[in-house]
Amino acid sequence: MQNSNLKTRIARPALLVAACFTVALTGCSVNPVPYKPEEISERVTQDRIQMYADQEPVTAPITFHEAAARALKYNLDYKLKLMENALSKSLHDVSTHEMLPRLVAGAGYAWRNNDSGGTSIGIEDRQVSLRPSTSQERERVLSNLTFSWSVLDFGVSYYRAQQKADQVLMADERRRKVAQNVLQDVRNSYWRALGAQRLLGRVDALLVRVNKAIEHSKQVEKEGLMPQPQVLAYQRALLDAVNLLTLRRQDLELARAELNALMSIPPNVRYTLADENESALPPVPTDLEKLEQMALEKRPEIMEEWYRRRVTENDIKAAKLLLWPNLSADAGLQYDSNKYNYNSNWVDVGFRLSWNILKLTQYPALNRAQEYQNQTDDMRRMALSMAVLTQIRVGVQRYDLSLAELKYAEESLRVDQRLHHFAKAAAQTQSDSELELIRTEARALLAEYQRYAAYSNAQAAWGRVYNSVGLDVMPETIDSHDVKALAGAMESTMGQWQQVVFKTAGQR
Repeated sequence: MQNSNLKTRIARPALLVAACFTVALTGCSVNPVPYKPEEISERVTQDRIQMYADQEPVTAPITFHEAAARALKYNLDYKLKLMENALSKSLHDVSTHEMLPRLVAGAGYAWRNNDSGGTSIGIEDRQVSLRPSTSQERERVLSNLTFSWSVLDFGVSYYRAQQKADQVLMADERRRKVAQNVLQDVRNSYWRALGAQRLLGRVDALLVRVNKAIEHSKQVEKEGLMPQPQVLAYQRALLDAVNLLTLRRQDLELARAELNALMSIPPNVRYTLADENESALPPVPTDLEKLEQMALEKRPEIMEEWYRRRVTENDIKAAKLLLWPNLSADAGLQYDSNKYNYNSNWVDVGFRLSWNILKLTQYPALNRAQEYQNQTDDMRRMALSMAVLTQIRVGVQRYDLSLAELKYAEESLRVDQRLHHFAKAAAQTQSDSELELIRTEARALLAEYQRYAAYSNAQAAWGRVYNSVGLDVMPETIDSHDVKALAGAMESTMGQWQQVVFKTAGQR
């Protein structure tokens, strides 16, 4: 009977250990499971829905500032930066809670297959003085509520919280940079797309006329009504016109596609751009020193690098803090269901001071690392600042050149339009007159395209100057604004910057 009880006592924990070991082995066996085709299809469908979700419908022609507002409100790259900013703020909130002391509640169950106990022997005679006894039950219920606090843990958590706070500011600077880049891209694409809207119909109509003229010339060549060299030269001129018009037509269509992507407009949505007067371009800025000062104060990249310096500096400070003694305090409420205890509930309190003295040997190395790290961060920021100053000067020069190019394009358009007017007035039924009319009309149309391209290039160059200074053009939050309100706020802000900063009292 005793052997049977002994086997039972031994078998129970052995079975428990074997079961746990089997579960552990089963859990460690994981096979790769690819997504099923229907799961991929469902994911694609949901992604396409989410890409264009919660957008205000397009109910009227879109102005430039409305296009910029739509791009900033619905652009997926900008939304990604907003989510990264929200994530940084959440991580900062988590890090602030890490500075709190620990208050841990615990509960458990303990069992053993035999009794815990022992005997006593005399120190001098080594004789057993007590019979075997136990003061602990085989089965017990345990619970506790423990408060603990460590000086070093608090100090390290404090520096980590400061780092997370700076990373929130760095994420906000990256958001600002994306917003500025989106605005610059919209400024370039919108005016080219508006030119496309104005010219595409006329380009298509002229291409139809050119193709008819080519067919007519082939018939003239076949009937021998004109010398063959003259007919071939005529056809060559028409084909050159077709080639140029086709290339320009492709450029115009691509501008529209780029604007669609920036505004995140669904492919099946039809819209038109407002046929508004072109915005007057400001004169070339002359106070470059003021622009450079503003850029060094406002550029998101420079501010991000400056915050990064504080992040890396706090890394060194946290490492230095770990070199010093640590004082920890513990206090807890304890409970043990053991019936042999005189007190089943009690409170214990403890203090501990510990110091790894050998760690002090790291102090000189940490000092050198902090010095070199600060110098590296400062040099990186100054190199970036130099690049920013170069961008401003190059941007202003490009803007000056783009204004000169626009002036030349406008003069060329004026001349080509007058030539087309004269050719149209003198057009007769002869093929050579028809050729001259088509050639002058194509030339005038191409000159008009060049003028739109020059204007969009000037807008893009002006946008680069604006972007190089690091100016913001929208409210802190945009989710609470509809497209109209956001467009109005951006228009007002941009106008104020141009009047105050760039001194645009005299427009071109």
